[in-house]
Amino acid sequence: MMIESLWLLAAMVMGLVWAAAAVAGDATFHVSPQGDDAWSGRLAEPLADGRDGPFRTIDAARRAVRAMDRAALKQPVIVQLRGGRYELDTPLVVEPADSGSAGAPVIYESFPGEQAVISGGRVVPMKAGDDGLWVADLPAEGPMRLRRIFVDGVAAYRPRLPAEGFFRVAGFAGADPKAKYNTPADRFEFAVGDIRADWRNLTDIEVVVLHFWVDTHLPIQAVDESTRTVTFARKSRRRFTDDHTQKGARYFVENVREAIRPGEFYHDRTAGQLYYRPRPGEQPDKTTVVVPRLTELVRFAGEPAAGRFVEHIQFRNVTFAETNWDLAGTDAGDLQAAVGVPGAIVGEGMRSCVVERCRLVRLGTYGIELRGGCTDNRIVGNEITDLAAGGVKLSGSNAAGPEAMRTGRNIVADNHMHGLGRVFPSAVGILSQHSFGNTFAHNHIHDLYYTGISVGWVWGYAASVSRDNIVEFNHIHDVGKGLLSDMGGIYTLGVSPGTVIRNNLIHDIESHGYGGWGIYTDEGSTGIVIENNIVYRTKSGGFHQHYGRENVIRNNIFAFAREGQVIRSREEEHLSFTFERNIVYFAEGPALGGKWTNGQFKLAGNVYFSTGGKPVLFPGNLTLAQWQEKGHDAGSVEADPRFADPARGDFALKAGSPALLLGFRPIDLSAAGPRR
Repeated sequence: MMIESLWLLAAMVMGLVWAAAAVAGDATFHVSPQGDDAWSGRLAEPLADGRDGPFRTIDAARRAVRAMDRAALKQPVIVQLRGGRYELDTPLVVEPADSGSAGAPVIYESFPGEQAVISGGRVVPMKAGDDGLWVADLPAEGPMRLRRIFVDGVAAYRPRLPAEGFFRVAGFAGADPKAKYNTPADRFEFAVGDIRADWRNLTDIEVVVLHFWVDTHLPIQAVDESTRTVTFARKSRRRFTDDHTQKGARYFVENVREAIRPGEFYHDRTAGQLYYRPRPGEQPDKTTVVVPRLTELVRFAGEPAAGRFVEHIQFRNVTFAETNWDLAGTDAGDLQAAVGVPGAIVGEGMRSCVVERCRLVRLGTYGIELRGGCTDNRIVGNEITDLAAGGVKLSGSNAAGPEAMRTGRNIVADNHMHGLGRVFPSAVGILSQHSFGNTFAHNHIHDLYYTGISVGWVWGYAASVSRDNIVEFNHIHDVGKGLLSDMGGIYTLGVSPGTVIRNNLIHDIESHGYGGWGIYTDEGSTGIVIENNIVYRTKSGGFHQHYGRENVIRNNIFAFAREGQVIRSREEEHLSFTFERNIVYFAEGPALGGKWTNGQFKLAGNVYFSTGGKPVLFPGNLTLAQWQEKGHDAGSVEADPRFADPARGDFALKAGSPALLLGFRPIDLSAAGPRR
C-alpha cells in the first residue's frame, strides 16, 4: 500500500511539472534506451548524478503528453527518440485523449542525426549446438508459427522443399478437376518422395499452394505414403489446379526440420526451441538474431462509432521493424490480395494523422492499415520494404454500413514500396477497398508478386463506397514475377464514379498463367477515367476490361504486350468503354483481343502500329479499313507514331508524329514516382 501511494504521489508531481512546462511553452520530451521512466523526460541525456534524464519507453512519453495542459498550446508537442532499438512488449496504443490539434500536433520523431527503431522483436542469443546448428530456447513464443527471423538485418526463412522451384499436385484425391474453380479441398496426391510421413513434427509442416491469384497455406494433418495422399488441417477456398486448367497446381513445403540449409531456421514449437544453420563465416557471438513477437507496433485506437477520434498525431523519421503474424483457425490465407493479413501500424477512427519519412522494414504483415472511420490522413515519403505482405491497406464500411465507419480522403504519396509479399505473395502494394476520395500519387512500387495498386472491393454493379479516388504519377514495375495469375499494375473493381487513373508509368507485369495486365478494370468497374498513362512490356495486355460500364480510356500509350494489346473479355448490353486518342504499339499478339462482336464499345482516333512490318489486323481478321467500314475506330490510323527510343522505354514523340495530328497530347512522366 505504501509503495502504491508513493507511485501515485510521484505521478501527481510529474503531472504538475509537465503541466507547468506546457504553460511555459516547453513542449518537447525525450526518450532513450538509456533513459528511465521515473525521470521527467525533459532532458535529451541523463544527468551525471542520475537524478534526471529522458524516458526509457515511448509509452511513458505518451502518458506525459496526455498529462499536459495542451488547450492553450500553439506549437507542436514533440517526442524525440534517441537512436537505438525500442523493443516493445505490447503495441504502442494512442487514444483520443492522446490527440493533438491542428495548431499543436503531437509529433514522435527520431532525434536529429539519429535513427530510432521501434521493434516488435527481441534479440535472442544463440549458442552452438549439435550438427552445426545454433540453438536458443524460445518458451515464451507460445503456439504462434514463426515465418521469418532476422539475422544481422537479413530475413531468414523456414526450410523449404524443393529448395528452388516447385512440386506439382499429382492427383486430386477423388476431387473433380473440372469442378467450379472455387470448390474447397483439403487433400491431394503427391509424387513419390515429395512429402514424407516420417518428418519431425509433421503437423507443424505447411504446404503452400500457388493457384489462380492466391497463395494457400495448409498445415499438414496426415500423410498416407501408400496412396501418396496428404490431408490438411484446413480447407482451401479453391480447387488444387493450375489456374483454370485441369493440371495440378504448383506447391512447396515449408518448415521441414530435415531440410534445413545454411541461412534457414526451424522453430520447434513443441520443444520451445529455435534452430538456425549459419551461413559460412557467421559466428553466434558476433551475429544478431532477432525473433519477431508482436503483430502490431502502433495502434491508433479511436472510436468512430461513438464520435471519438485520434487526431493530429504524427510519426516522422522512425523505423518500424520486426513483426510476425500467423493464420488462425481454419483460415488458409487464400483471400484475394491477402486481405486477411493485418497491418503493423493500424488505425481506426484516425483523423488528420501523419506517417512521414519513416522506414517500415522486416514486417510480418502489411505495413500500414487504415480501418473504419479513418479520414484525412497522410502516409508520405516512407520506405516500405521486406514485408511479408503488402504496403498500405485501406478499408472502411461498405455502402450498407454506418457512415461513421467510412474511410476516405487519405493521401498515400511519395512512398517507395518494394520487396513485398515475401510470405503472402498475393498481397498488394496499395490496397484500397471500401474507401473514397483518396489520392495515391507519386509512389514507386516494384518487386512484388501480385498487383501494384488495387482500388475498389465490390464485384459487379452493386452500390460501392469506392469513388473519387485519384491514382496518378505512380511508377509501378516488376510486378507478378511469374508467380501468380490474374493481376494488374493497377486493378479496379466495382462502380467507381469520379475515379481517375492518370499519368502513371507501368511496365514489366508478368503473370504465371493468364492475366498479366497493365491496367485492369475487373468486375463491374464503372465510371473510371484512364488517361495519359504509359504501359509497356506486359505479358497479357496493356489494358484489359473483364466487364464494366462507361469507362473512358484516352491519350494513353500501350506498348509491347505479348499476348494482346487491348483486351475486352465480356460483352454486355451497355457501353463497355470509350477508347480514343491512344497509341497501340506492338510486335506480337493481336491489337484487340477477347470479344468485340456486339458493338457496345466506342473506338476512335487511335494510332495502331505493328513493328514487325505486318499489317495490323482487327477482330474477324479485318484490316483497319474493313474494321472502320463496320463503324469502328473512326479517324484511327495505322502508322508509326515515331517514338524516340521505345526499346529503351523512351516514348517521347518525334516531330511529325501522326499521333499529334489526331490530337494526342504528349505524355511527360519525368515526375512519376517520389518527388523526394
